[in-house]
Amino acid sequence: MDDAALRTAVEVRAALETAADPERAAGAARFFKTGPGGYAEGDVFIGVTVPETRAIVRRARGLPPAEVADLVASPVHEERLAGLLVMVDRFRRAGRARGRDDVVRAAEHEAYLGAVRAGHVDNWDLVDASAEYLVGEVVFPSAPVAEVEPALLLELGASESLWQRRVAVLATFAAIKAGDARPTLAIAERLLDDREPLLHMAVGWMLREVGKRVDRAALTGFLDVHAARMPRTMLSYATEHLEPEQRARYRAMR
Repeated sequence: MDDAALRTAVEVRAALETAADPERAAGAARFFKTGPGGYAEGDVFIGVTVPETRAIVRRARGLPPAEVADLVASPVHEERLAGLLVMVDRFRRAGRARGRDDVVRAAEHEAYLGAVRAGHVDNWDLVDASAEYLVGEVVFPSAPVAEVEPALLLELGASESLWQRRVAVLATFAAIKAGDARPTLAIAERLLDDREPLLHMAVGWMLREVGKRVDRAALTGFLDVHAARMPRTMLSYATEHLEPEQRARYRAMR
């Protein structure tokens, strides 16, 4: 496999095109609901797997920010993913204890917010690969967190954009991994009445992680109060790792 460094967006595009597969592209278009009325209507796939994309991204670590921004603004899904993964890689490498570079981290965070607000981070896989790091690790750098509901997450969580709301939810994964369930519980309560199934999945997933990684009692306490209001999918995801009798009891509350 070619391991030469990729230095421009054009070179990354060429590498992705080499790995592309029309049959996979057609399957991805169906899976990600790109048809009329779908949540990703009009999105363009060329059929590159995520492992292949990550291998290409490893060759693009030195890509200048303007070239990354070009990828993130692309109409091609895999190009947007590649650009976002370059940003995540740069952000995480800049956060290592030795040689930590907060200037780089701040620049990647701001560039990411610009992409989110411009509508370029517009599918669940793009959000899920990036929000925990490029938003979550900035607003929740340690536990216990200083602000349970930072202004940025309140803004994103109240957005009309499904994807901005999902960014707000997935950002709380950083707080969960730091051992603090409160941000997830707070945003979950705010989004109980959200109409979007992809939000129901995201909130339920983060609630499940609260129970697995932080405190099962925090999860069950939330469910004791809110299970009756929770959308079916959200509740199903949230209770997935509870005992069967617990799951049945909470689902019977709806």
